[in-house]
Amino acid sequence: MATSISRRSVLAAGAGAAVGLTLPGAAAVADGHVSTRVRFTLNAVTLDGGEQVVSLTLATARFGPIDPASLTTATFSVHAKATSPIPLAPGDQIFSEYDLDRAVTAVRLDRHGDIVLDLAYAEGQVGGGTLGYIASRGRNVRLDLVYTITQHSPFVVRGRRRVTITDFIQGRLSNPEVDAFSYHTSRSGMKYRLYSPPRRSAGRGGHPLVLWLHGGGEGASLPDGYYDNETTLRANRGALGFATPEAQRIFAGAYVVAPQSTSRWLDDGDGFAPLIRQIVSEVARRHRVDRDRIYVVGASNGGYMSLKMTTVYPDLFAASVPICGVVESLQPGGPRMITDAELRSIDTPTWLVASRDDDTVPPGPNTVHAHDLIPGSLMTLYDHVVWNGHQFPGHWSWIYVARNDPSIDGTHIWQWMARQRA
Repeated sequence: MATSISRRSVLAAGAGAAVGLTLPGAAAVADGHVSTRVRFTLNAVTLDGGEQVVSLTLATARFGPIDPASLTTATFSVHAKATSPIPLAPGDQIFSEYDLDRAVTAVRLDRHGDIVLDLAYAEGQVGGGTLGYIASRGRNVRLDLVYTITQHSPFVVRGRRRVTITDFIQGRLSNPEVDAFSYHTSRSGMKYRLYSPPRRSAGRGGHPLVLWLHGGGEGASLPDGYYDNETTLRANRGALGFATPEAQRIFAGAYVVAPQSTSRWLDDGDGFAPLIRQIVSEVARRHRVDRDRIYVVGASNGGYMSLKMTTVYPDLFAASVPICGVVESLQPGGPRMITDAELRSIDTPTWLVASRDDDTVPPGPNTVHAHDLIPGSLMTLYDHVVWNGHQFPGHWSWIYVARNDPSIDGTHIWQWMARQRA
């Protein structure tokens, strides 16, 4: 007979912590011996299409050596429920909420002796994601996650003791790539995350700095009191890509800073520009930053903002990479977000990226138009956005930049960036 105890825990939006609600008297039973409760961690990775929970780690090492032969995919089952952290009005739609069983694909022991439950996951798979998209607000939000583990058969400790856990307590969400970015708030109140390279890798002039500007879905929703400083790193690999070992090797160790807009960059580009500039200045002042090697990269709304930053601060950046950036008005007949005169004035080395099948920000009047006017600019246009056999929406061309895929005459985009100097 299965022993099933539901454990509810809310991962507080923007806090990265979990609050476990426990039942009295719950314990682990080992041949009649009452032990302590077992806490588990949600392990996540940020895929190209967004963050997913891929496994659970149960803190079982303290029981002693566990016989791996007593662990099978039938030993435990997992149920997951994900709901919006923001109250929704009638008629509001949120995509990616779920309430379902998650398939356990493997049960193993990690190097500490803790039990790990590997879960089925894949790009585009329903269930497992950590973010939801609220259509009426145009925002990704970090979902409240509740995982319930049920143990169906005991496992064996030290070759003889049979252990059945009766109390599973949900702990924190762990994503090493995301967790490597520290939390900060600028003097203006704008939040940002910062990746810091090992100090030993700094050259004489200091480290380069990569500024990542997120898309429209990753901004805050201040009317809801929602400003989490999380979705910028969990919605895609845009900023994370520059913190990978490959990128860090190419840039010889780079800081990566990811500010979070209080709304959308497009809402007030001229107003946001000095706030972003202040963050760049703060990071450069507090750390060993080579001010001749500051790079700006942005996607969609952030692609617009990367162009805007090079018009407002023409001498700040060594290179700019606008991805599927907005140039024309999103409103029919409206004024251009970046004027032709502004585009012609840009002298920052610029490499534009987009996909021809982008129906959110069509490349013709945006990326291609900008390329035609920015002196000496480079451009990569894909037919579709496909990575590892999965086809994504055409708007998601930032995936290619996060993977260092764009290349011209054998030079890839990260290597090109790293060679530029202000």
